[in-house]
Amino acid sequence: MRLKGKVALVTGGASGFGAEIARTFAREGAKVAILDVNGAGAKEVASSIGPNAMAIQGDVTVARDVSAAVENTVAVDKRLDIVVNNAGWTFRNQPMLDVSEADFDRVFAVNVKSIFHMTRAAIPVMRRHGGGTIINIGSTAGIRPRPGLTWYNATKGAVNLMSRSMAVEFAPDKIRVNCVAPVIGETGLLATFMGGEDTPEIRAKFIATIPLGRMSRPSDVANACLYLASDEAEFITGVVLEVDGGRTV
Repeated sequence: MRLKGKVALVTGGASGFGAEIARTFAREGAKVAILDVNGAGAKEVASSIGPNAMAIQGDVTVARDVSAAVENTVAVDKRLDIVVNNAGWTFRNQPMLDVSEADFDRVFAVNVKSIFHMTRAAIPVMRRHGGGTIINIGSTAGIRPRPGLTWYNATKGAVNLMSRSMAVEFAPDKIRVNCVAPVIGETGLLATFMGGEDTPEIRAKFIATIPLGRMSRPSDVANACLYLASDEAEFITGVVLEVDGGRTV
């Protein structure tokens, strides 16, 4: 029970990486709040976990929704030990000049501004309780970018770097900040990353760039987050942990 007694808030927890992170944290003893714009999906995941999980419907790009999620989480156990900023979005793989302004704004709002909102809401709570840990889900896209996803790559470069900067700024508060950077994964966004079509041939092209020969899985990311959230990582902060099968080597 590596997270026994801890309270966690996971954004984008209705599916994919976030759902598995929530399940893994709960299995290891944490109480988990699942924040997602897909309220029904969040409830389904929370129900599958049991009494140690709660669902919160909200949009991570809206400050009041994020603040309310933190308040609702803290109201249950009077604390917030772990935040995982997992919610993410992308547009269809395409030339950067073909990406609409609306898609540009949306990808930066979900992937970057959401962390701005969560930091403002969660840090005061963690400071009051003497510390905590924040895990941001970045990407290898911010380290070794693929073509056709330039604006998405830029958002993940921001997440990777802001995690390191946050770690330095909040270290005096005993708040650890780390980043997990997965390679392309088997989630609901896979076809979008690949250009709108998921075929064995297209998958093979992407997998060919990953030395260990497969895409990332939700369990890979969840296990990385579990380590960084646990007391085993009490001296680890400012790390961008590449969960990538060797993609960025």
